[in-house]
Amino acid sequence: MSFQFAMLKNKNNSPEIEQRTLQWLDKHIPYTLKRSKRRTIGLRIDDRGLTVSAPLRASEKWLQSVLLEKAAWVVAKLEHWQSKKAPVIAWQAGASIPFRAETFVLQLVPKVRGAVPRLQGEVLLVPVGEDAEAGRIEKAVIAWYRIEALRVFQECVDYFAPLMKVKPSAVKLSSARTQWGSCSAHGVVRLNWQLVKMPLHLIDYVVVHELAHLVEMNHSAAFWRVVEIVCPDYKQCRKELHRYGIAE
Repeated sequence: MSFQFAMLKNKNNSPEIEQRTLQWLDKHIPYTLKRSKRRTIGLRIDDRGLTVSAPLRASEKWLQSVLLEKAAWVVAKLEHWQSKKAPVIAWQAGASIPFRAETFVLQLVPKVRGAVPRLQGEVLLVPVGEDAEAGRIEKAVIAWYRIEALRVFQECVDYFAPLMKVKPSAVKLSSARTQWGSCSAHGVVRLNWQLVKMPLHLIDYVVVHELAHLVEMNHSAAFWRVVEIVCPDYKQCRKELHRYGIAE
């Protein structure tokens, strides 16, 4: 096991944050080392990779021994996170995109004033010009996603809210990195626009989950009973959602 690292200094020009590479067996694992006044060495793995927090005076020998001891765990967790990441979309003609658990192919068509992307069979027609750059294509498709997401979410809310005898004050989109949805004390339900890529039964579950907070603003047993009334298979839905990488 060996270490390679490049140091990044913070605004105060002190070496408290470093970018390093951990070599274990045949793997090279980049990680961020953060030094602080803490007394122990801590490891955190999330969508940004591995972060190691260590005391300011932690020795290299101590740090290496901890990482060596945890190396197998680190690799397993990183591979788990990697498996949950959505495939990277190549923003070009012929690329595939998900929508309500189906796959559609991007087809670039001539620009027309006021025109927006639209589905035609298994194709999403994107009116940005056949020679459009990737950034322009991405912007147009994400705008379309958001429009469709709000429409789909509102339909779900309109269906489930009366069944649950609740009435949210508003339904809005979210771009949160760690949540599929949220519900405020004022009754505002926010749903992650990326949910619209998922199967409808998972969209339904997240909508029901957030509407249930209008009855129980917690995750108590009483809350889950409210969810179960209209979504009996909610436990299975939760497991499926976790495979997509954001916790609801």
